[in-house]
Amino acid sequence: MQKRWDNSGGTGTPARQAASGDTVADKSVRPTRDFPSSLQIGGVRISPATVLAPMAGVTDTVFRRFIKNLGGCGLIMTEFTSADGVLRDQRMRGRYLHFYEDEHPISAQLFGSSPQVLADAARVVEDLGFDLVDLNLGCPAKKVVKCNGGSGLLRDLPLIRKIFESVRAAVKIPFTVKFRAGWNDDEIVCVDLARLAEDCGLCAVALHARTREQGYSGNARWEWIASVKQAIKIPVIGNGDIRSPEDACAMVAQTGCDAVMIGRMAPANPWIFRQIEQYVTTGSYTEPAEADRYQMIRTYFRMLLEEEMPGAEGKMKQFASWFTHGVPGGAALRKAIYEAKSGEEILGNVENFFEKRAAVPVT
Repeated sequence: MQKRWDNSGGTGTPARQAASGDTVADKSVRPTRDFPSSLQIGGVRISPATVLAPMAGVTDTVFRRFIKNLGGCGLIMTEFTSADGVLRDQRMRGRYLHFYEDEHPISAQLFGSSPQVLADAARVVEDLGFDLVDLNLGCPAKKVVKCNGGSGLLRDLPLIRKIFESVRAAVKIPFTVKFRAGWNDDEIVCVDLARLAEDCGLCAVALHARTREQGYSGNARWEWIASVKQAIKIPVIGNGDIRSPEDACAMVAQTGCDAVMIGRMAPANPWIFRQIEQYVTTGSYTEPAEADRYQMIRTYFRMLLEEEMPGAEGKMKQFASWFTHGVPGGAALRKAIYEAKSGEEILGNVENFFEKRAAVPVT
């Protein structure tokens, strides 16, 4: 199944080659079919039909609100959170399951392997006021898999059934699952797992169209999303290799999925949700100017400091490599950020860098 950014031949939409060597879709091409305007998951309406994927170390309350404020994202999700930790450690609950009213609709994602523990943790999620609860069956990290969590459960469908049934019986809010296609190419279970989710009363499924063995390498196999969509009636959310608004529309056109989920591209291009909304509406979208990048970096860093989040300086340095991509002289800015000793110093270095650039006449 060819993607819009794939220029390997075939009859797909033409792509152009960027100067850096990265292939990007031709922005003059209009979407090939209507992109869904909204998505209904149980009693929760998601509009637009775009979802910020749960990402460890990324989708905390600051980043979620940051993305929400930029516009175009219909549903945000927490970092994936240990169900056992939620029950044992009040501090973990406060760190991973804290959210503000302006984050609705919001889903909490849990991982674990005990049906009872996951059910009890789901009750906590519901009591905290989340709109949805999600089960992670996709994380490929060894430390999670060795505990039979994340994608480690993909080899045990009977246990997954018990988990589905226990959590579904425990809560009234919509229950969803995010999973990978299978352990490897010889053990593809995505259709069977999707049918199992539907049979157990789950309200939607999200498929990252890679195997556990792939990790984040290679290409996502969108045909697996199409197969899942054809097999079940509950909503299907597609995930994997959405790098642009063109890709989002291509995934919908090629798979029939009901919404798209974006993970790693969100920190690299926080405007992608807004750009999808623009592209669906008008057939074109705006690229951020340097002033937009400055405002974005400054806003996010200030939000981190105002939240007084533990490890804020580390997050600022972590995100600097993503947020300064494409900024002329960005290497010098990243160096200044990495060498700073405090959050305020980091923010000051950012402001000094962009103010000096603004003062240089354009030739």
